[in-house]
Parts: sequence; C-alpha cells; structure tokens
Amino acid sequence: MTAGFAIRVAEEEADRAACFAVRRDVFVGEQGVPEDIEYDAYDAGAVHVLAVRDDGLPLGTGRLLTGDAAAVKNGGAADVGALGRLAVAKAARGLGVGAALVAAIELAARERGLVAVDLHAQTHALGFYERLGYVAYGPEFPDAGIPHRAMRKTIG
Repeated sequence: MTAGFAIRVAEEEADRAACFAVRRDVFVGEQGVPEDIEYDAYDAGAVHVLAVRDDGLPLGTGRLLTGDAAAVKNGGAADVGALGRLAVAKAARGLGVGAALVAAIELAARERGLVAVDLHAQTHALGFYERLGYVAYGPEFPDAGIPHRAMRKTIG
C-alpha cells in the first residue's frame, strides 16, 4: 500500500479489464492511439500490474513482457524484459502512481530472473524514466504517430 493506493499483479479478469480501461482512457481517448493497435497479441502472456485507489478505483497500469515476446521488443535478449503500456489516469498523475507501477514491474522482472528492463518511452516522458534510472539509447522513432526513444535499466 502506498499513499492512498495499492499496486497488484492483475491476475483476475476484472483487474485485467480495469488495466485495459485505463489504457483505453489514456492512450486511445487522450492520445488518439487507434484502439486496434493499442491491444495486441502480447497482452495475453504479459504480466499486467494495476494501481487502485483505496476505494477500488483503477488509477494506472503497465505490463511486463518476458521470454520470446520481450525478445521481439528488445532486439533478442532473452534475459531482458520489456516494460510497456504504462498509463496513469489523468486524475492520478503526480501522486507517485507511475513510479510505483514501474517499481512493481521491475520487481516482477527480478522475480523472473531478468537482468534488465527495456522500454519505448514517449519523448515527453524521458525525464520521468531517467529519474527512475533508465538510460535512453538509439535514435528517436515514431510509434502510433508519437515520438519515442528506447531506454534500458539494469536491474540484476
């Protein structure tokens, strides 16, 4: 439990639905990402984490890809996870939800024996991830029409 909210792995169907609802609000609703590319085949095997307010209201989500799914995202390294789809509801921004979600995803990665976590950060979020220890590499690239940079953090 953290300052009025808790983070948990979304193992129940209702929790996964809450994760997808937050993603829909943030990525599809706010950022205009087409819904048909927001949800993908990786969702089925991903570790999803969910932040919920004390009263159960979903505040944020993120996912961790491992194994072959992560290797596709990070250039083939089997011991590197891929953090993605990190989204925090507008009303919950600035409360530490995003950092708590990243910490939970990193913990899940460590528990699975991974040594690093990669992500593709929207360029406006580079500072957020840098404060959490991620280092940008490679050129800027578009994803869903939004500029991104690849980042990595060694965790093991």
